[in-house]
Amino acid sequence: MLVSFFLWPILSILADCPIPINNPLTVTSQIRLAQFNVEWLFMTPCQDYGCPWTNEAEQTEHIEHIQEIIRELNPDILHLAEIDTCEVLDTVSSFDPSYQSYLIEGKDTATHQNVGLVTRITPLTTLYRTEERVAYPIPISTCNYTGTETGTTGVSKHMITEFVFSTPTQNISIAFIGAHLLAYPTDTLRCIEREAQSQVLQFMIVDYIHRGFEIIVLGDFNDFDGEIPDSNGHQPISSVLAILKGSAGSHKGEYMLNSVGDKITSTTRFSDWYDENHNCKSTSTEFSQIDHILLSNFLYDKLEKVFMYQSYEQICGSLYSDHYPIVADFYFEE
Repeated sequence: MLVSFFLWPILSILADCPIPINNPLTVTSQIRLAQFNVEWLFMTPCQDYGCPWTNEAEQTEHIEHIQEIIRELNPDILHLAEIDTCEVLDTVSSFDPSYQSYLIEGKDTATHQNVGLVTRITPLTTLYRTEERVAYPIPISTCNYTGTETGTTGVSKHMITEFVFSTPTQNISIAFIGAHLLAYPTDTLRCIEREAQSQVLQFMIVDYIHRGFEIIVLGDFNDFDGEIPDSNGHQPISSVLAILKGSAGSHKGEYMLNSVGDKITSTTRFSDWYDENHNCKSTSTEFSQIDHILLSNFLYDKLEKVFMYQSYEQICGSLYSDHYPIVADFYFEE
């Protein structure tokens, strides 16, 4: 049972998690990476922001359920979306002292959600963000937006850091970019904004590619992959995944990232439930794949296993999450 030490009332400042200390690298041949939107994993009251939990007791039980999943999956690096503070990361990973939490506060003033890391492998750099903004609609937009709204947007919820995977034969420099993009895959206004967000991230990807880094980009992108359809064959109206992969956008053709989705059986290729008919019971047609892990060629070639963890039922009132984790296992030959 978790000890309840919820931060009531709301904290006025959310401190970033500790700056990494460059510990000696751990030599390993196997690494497990996971992406998980944990649905409002908050230790501060979230009811005014729209979370589904009605009170502190439900928030506590939700944390217990998420901790149960993390314990079972046992990832070496876990990227989480929809968390609030370092404290909740520390709490949900408290069963294992080898875990360290990392977070840099984002700019989402509507939900106060952040993305964060729980990891056994120490980042080499302090988490940072880019405050670059891109005008929307972008020139190559495929959203078919017919409105008149224009503007600029950045990526309110994201983090960037670097790792070195020290394998038995080499040290591999990794650029690690985690993000939670704007919601509603079929909304055309959100579509043009989300395309602009993906262009911001592409600038960071290209910079690291040119510096010789291998790339991991992951998160809840709130969009479909047109090349690797999910279990219900959803097709995107946006170019978000194409931009992030390098097949569209202002740096089209300068690099290529691969989705781990093609390593997952098509019938289980789903990570999110939306109760389309509002009957509070999930059916197979209500699932989609909007959470993704994208990799540079070298890392993609080292994949040993990829799967969706789908061991809890999606129903209204569930205290798990309306998303499922994506898990990717890497094997580096000895």
